[in-house]
Amino acid sequence: MRILVTGARGTVGSLVVPLLLERGATVRALSRDPARRTFPAGVETVAGDLERPATLDGVFDDVDAVMLYPHPETAEDVVGRIATAGVRRIVVMSSASVDTAPPADTAHNIGHRHHRPVEEAVERSGLEWTHLRGGEFMVNDLDDHAVTVRTEGLLRAPHTGQHGAPVHEADVADIAAVALTEEGHHGRAYEITGPASLTPEQRAETIGRVLGREVAFVPLSYEEARALWISQGVPPEICDWLLWEPDPGEDPCEGETFSHDYARVMGRPGRDYARWVADHADAFGR
Repeated sequence: MRILVTGARGTVGSLVVPLLLERGATVRALSRDPARRTFPAGVETVAGDLERPATLDGVFDDVDAVMLYPHPETAEDVVGRIATAGVRRIVVMSSASVDTAPPADTAHNIGHRHHRPVEEAVERSGLEWTHLRGGEFMVNDLDDHAVTVRTEGLLRAPHTGQHGAPVHEADVADIAAVALTEEGHHGRAYEITGPASLTPEQRAETIGRVLGREVAFVPLSYEEARALWISQGVPPEICDWLLWEPDPGEDPCEGETFSHDYARVMGRPGRDYARWVADHADAFGR
């Protein structure tokens, strides 16, 4: 079985590639510049860019399944090329936000606008499809908190008391590898979250416990968080989306619920936040 992985150097794709090799698949990795990329031994690298479909001639030939990274502007063209090449199955790296889009006249439906068009193009193709709707990724905490934890012993975050159910990137990769290589996942949209919800305070406590030292939580106001993220290069509309507050009257402590899809597919619980911190402890200054 030959599988093409787009986004093969990304957070999830880089984990999917070795999992596919372990399953005996022949892996082809798509890269804009193959000469500058290093993949595990045995991986075939091909040049191409999802943002420029004309560069994809021959990329999908003799491929049985594709792991597709979302590019909504070119999704119809790319999926059409995948279908024409005779590919049987597409697994889409999507987002949990496609199912919870706020009204179209707000800035907060960015995730819906970005991922749902790709899902729809794949669904219309007539091919077997599976959507991986990952929620918040634990790995985002490396960008958000690793430096301050390492240098100051602090975790700064907004939404005091609000829960989230972050997912270990390896859990998403696990389901991707299964859906790409096994039968029985056609027409499924898997919501992939962590096994439990956490407040920012609980994340700080967990990081400290795993590292064996105190990590203090410092709450940020909406304005402080927005200013910090903009200074780090996050677009303002993304900041507004991330800082989207619950409607008046909602309990902010309810926050994000967690899904059991990982356990149903894999037959075991998902990796928890403590496991993720241990996997990345060096970044936090172990």
